[in-house]
Amino acid sequence: MGGHSSHHLSKIPDLEEIRRETGFTPSSIKRLHHRFQALDKEGKGYLRDAIDFPTFIRILAHFRPIEEDKSKEPCLDPEPINSRNNKLKFAFQLYDQDRDGKISRPELMEVLRMMVGVQVTNEQLESITDRTIQEADLDGDNAISFQEFKQSLEKMSIEQKMSIRFLK
Repeated sequence: MGGHSSHHLSKIPDLEEIRRETGFTPSSIKRLHHRFQALDKEGKGYLRDAIDFPTFIRILAHFRPIEEDKSKEPCLDPEPINSRNNKLKFAFQLYDQDRDGKISRPELMEVLRMMVGVQVTNEQLESITDRTIQEADLDGDNAISFQEFKQSLEKMSIEQKMSIRFLK
């Protein structure tokens, strides 16, 4: 059985790099690779919008719970994908659809509309959007920069809200 596992893992491209970058264990990578293959019903090696396995697992790594660091020594490794800052960057990028470094009113409206669907009226959605920008926009440019986004979520437990417990 052990030979089958390592044989299966050897088929995963860039396994060691993925393990180091994402923090996933080899068994988790194997499980996620199996899930990826199940989602790739046509066997193309990628999902919709050309998401290959390394991209798939790097996206999921943002949602891996943050492990408490037992040692208090400074770490020389790059910031982990699942750090608070990287989770916030990932969330910010979902809103900043044109990648200009700001969340504009139309971008915020679009994402909120996708999230709530027909549950709210256009007027309610506009009110929520305007209030959100008003509260988060500190420099008065009618948009939300990453720094403003980060500051507006300062007291929120992003580490908990953007973690999926089975992703260890």
